[in-house]
Amino acid sequence: MIEYIKGRLVALTPTDAVVETCGIGYRLEISLSTYTSLEGSDDARLLVHEVIREDAHVLFGFAEERERALFRLLIGVSGVGANTARIILSSIPVAELEIVITSGDHAHLKNVKGIGIKTAQRIIVDLKDKIKPGDDTLLIQPSVNNEAFDEALAALLMLGFPRPQSQKVLKKLFDSDPALKVESAIKKALSML
Repeated sequence: MIEYIKGRLVALTPTDAVVETCGIGYRLEISLSTYTSLEGSDDARLLVHEVIREDAHVLFGFAEERERALFRLLIGVSGVGANTARIILSSIPVAELEIVITSGDHAHLKNVKGIGIKTAQRIIVDLKDKIKPGDDTLLIQPSVNNEAFDEALAALLMLGFPRPQSQKVLKKLFDSDPALKVESAIKKALSML
């Protein structure tokens, strides 16, 4: 599988980019946010997700790993194909989409062209526990103790600690002890922050 393609940016439109490397031009489907980050560049390094179908081999390109990771989670949802995922990522910025999913805002998702209420609800149900917004990466949390994790995180945020650091500390604590109680998690996190 292709991890990334790096080379000269030969063509760029809001929906696709052509990157030439070693004399071969690769056409990659892109989102509007990737288009924005490539605008005005002569060279490109795009992370790749390859979709192989009976009738086509399609490359999807992403300017950053966070967007590719979210794309891969979206296409894992029943009824969401690669083009639909790209439309979602073009309509809602990655950081905002993470918040939309984790907050259960299916009305916002439903506003995306081609997404109905049932698909929006399915995306939220399937991905709500897999996405933690506000960090540089998508954090996939163990499903064992999500309630305790979320409660401890909410408490730390109310105390004024930044979300990314709080998430990292709590992730470390819950990874080492999945049965950790909320109060213990908060106390240990406070000593680590």
